[in-house]
Amino acid sequence: MGLKDVIVDLFQLDKDWTTRIVMGMLVLGVIWGLLGVIDSLMVRLDEAAWGLSANLIFTPQEYFAGITLHAERDLFGFAQQVIYAIFIYFTIKLLNIEPRAKWMLNLGFILINISMMLMEGPILIVPAAGFDNYFSATIWYYLSPLGIPGYSMYVVSPLFFWGWILLDAFTYIDGFWIVYHYYLASKNMKEKLPVPLVYFLMVTLMFMIGYSGVTAADVWDVLAFYHLVSLDPIANQIAFWIFGHAIVYMAWVPAVGALYLLIPMLANKPLYSDRMGRISALLYLIFSNNVPIHHLYMVNLPVALKLLQEVLTYSVVIPSMMTFFNLWATAKGANVNWNIITAWTVTSFAGAIAAGVTGIANATVSFDSIVHNTDWVVGHFHAMILWSIVPAAWAVLYIMITMMSGRMWFSRLMSWVHYIGYMIGTTLLIIGFELIGFYGVVRRAEIYPRVPGLIDAEVMATVGAIIAQLATLVWFLNLVMTLVRGRLVRLEGMSLGQIAGTVAASLEWSWDLTSFTPSLRFIKIHGNKRGLTSMIIMAIVGAILIIVSVFPLVLSGNTYTLQTWTWITILTIGIILASIGSLKGMKSI
Repeated sequence: MGLKDVIVDLFQLDKDWTTRIVMGMLVLGVIWGLLGVIDSLMVRLDEAAWGLSANLIFTPQEYFAGITLHAERDLFGFAQQVIYAIFIYFTIKLLNIEPRAKWMLNLGFILINISMMLMEGPILIVPAAGFDNYFSATIWYYLSPLGIPGYSMYVVSPLFFWGWILLDAFTYIDGFWIVYHYYLASKNMKEKLPVPLVYFLMVTLMFMIGYSGVTAADVWDVLAFYHLVSLDPIANQIAFWIFGHAIVYMAWVPAVGALYLLIPMLANKPLYSDRMGRISALLYLIFSNNVPIHHLYMVNLPVALKLLQEVLTYSVVIPSMMTFFNLWATAKGANVNWNIITAWTVTSFAGAIAAGVTGIANATVSFDSIVHNTDWVVGHFHAMILWSIVPAAWAVLYIMITMMSGRMWFSRLMSWVHYIGYMIGTTLLIIGFELIGFYGVVRRAEIYPRVPGLIDAEVMATVGAIIAQLATLVWFLNLVMTLVRGRLVRLEGMSLGQIAGTVAASLEWSWDLTSFTPSLRFIKIHGNKRGLTSMIIMAIVGAILIIVSVFPLVLSGNTYTLQTWTWITILTIGIILASIGSLKGMKSI
């Protein structure tokens, strides 16, 4: 196989034009994602080095540039581009319509990837004092008017702001393309759209509504950069944050749409409540865009306005509760096989709940005044990204890549190594971030007090990031090998559910239990003779763990040791096993 064949397989150049564009978006999105991961690793290593040795690996300029570039590359170049690619592909396939306006998708694809390059802003165009000619280290964007000459002593390349405008253009060009094709399909549809497609349409509208404020802010910034208009920093911030909070839902609600697609398919059952799914989509669209100062509680704005934003933010809980009840009721009682698609789907469902709880805490003005702008907030949105958004994307991509390429995934083992390594790494990363936040360390703090607990949290987050990133590289290698060497499979005439079942069956969890068979048989036979069910055995194991848990506590010496965490972990597991085993064993639950 020559280089030409590899490129053809990688970009699916022998397929129809929509598949070629979508695959181009996926490949470039993954590349930007990997570059953003390198940026984040640079930041993590710098903070860990400070804690361990009081030395910095990178200059402040490089450190802050790494944070900005990590956010831009992973959130826009990767996440938004991949989300739009998925929407485009499933819009065509599930609506079964002939795609039009090829030029719009080509133009959008070019604009978003150029925008990522321009946001790096290393080219000197306007000489000014304090000009940053390395990268746009603007410490994220909302600190208006940072980077604009005449308003800030720190000036960046105007290409940074032009890059934002090209990103805005991509959002609207591809967004209009998607909405237009839904309109074309609706003219011949006798029934309502399936709920997953309702979510894909709704999120596209969410992007276009949410980008209204940032587009206005970007145009304002460019005009102010060239001194054509004056700039009001507070008004500029509020305009930006119409986008700034909505982007959380722009990135997350596609995962909800994916769950509406995946869970009924994996459970082989219809959605519990079709109407509830549609109403929750509408409520998400309303409440995700009307909280522009959700992240500006500490800005000098009227208290009444802040309280209104608090209430409106809580309102998002309503469609979330409706969604999770709906999906849980759909899956209840289903016989689902444990495969890699199931694993990522369950992770996304549970991760959204776990991360969402910390989001409710952030919405509370009194709590936010304590954790505002600390790494606790970073832990919250990384939990939502890493435990819900990305897992849902991987679940969909495992199906989508096979649909597009006609090839089965190269390695089942690599898919599970990726899952296990990713979950271990992200758990350490998120817990580390939230512990750092509890110490009161603000986000983007290159240096911090070198106290033992804080250093441990920083190192924990860094080790977790490295583990997760190595695991993701395993997935990337599996992806490339799948596109180039994966086993060919005929999918003609198969439904989406049948394709998903075929992929899932090839990626099921395989664990050889042969060596455990004699022990399991002994427990089953002798346990039943003594009237012990498996639940009672579970309760006994839990009781033993509760007793054993006290030993690490006694031997710890003091409460600031690893043994303390060992104690609470063993105790908690023991209580859970004893509680469930005893109540279920006695047929109480």
